[in-house]
Amino acid sequence: MSWPAPSVPMPALAMAPAGLAFGLAYFALAYLTAVLLVAGGGRLAAISLTLGRLGAAVVFLGSAARAGAAPLIAAFVGLLLARAVALRIARRAC
Repeated sequence: MSWPAPSVPMPALAMAPAGLAFGLAYFALAYLTAVLLVAGGGRLAAISLTLGRLGAAVVFLGSAARAGAAPLIAAFVGLLLARAVALRIARRAC
C-alpha cells in the first residue's frame, strides 16, 4: 500500500515555524535598535543592527525563494505571524 503524495511539500511546512522564529528575532532586534536610538547613544550599533537585520532577512527569504514558491509563502506567513506577536507585545507595554 502506498501513501498519497502530500499536497504541500515538507520544506514548505518547515518554513512557517522557521519564519516565525526568524521574525521574532528580527523584531526583537528592531526593538533593541529603537532602544539604542532613544537612549541617545550607540548610533553605530543601531546602524549595525539594522544592516545585519536587513541582510539576514535577505538571506532567509532568498533561501526560502530558492526552495520554491510554497516555502517562500510559508516563510512570509511565519514573518507576518511574528509581526502580529510583536505588535501585541508592544501594545501591552504601552
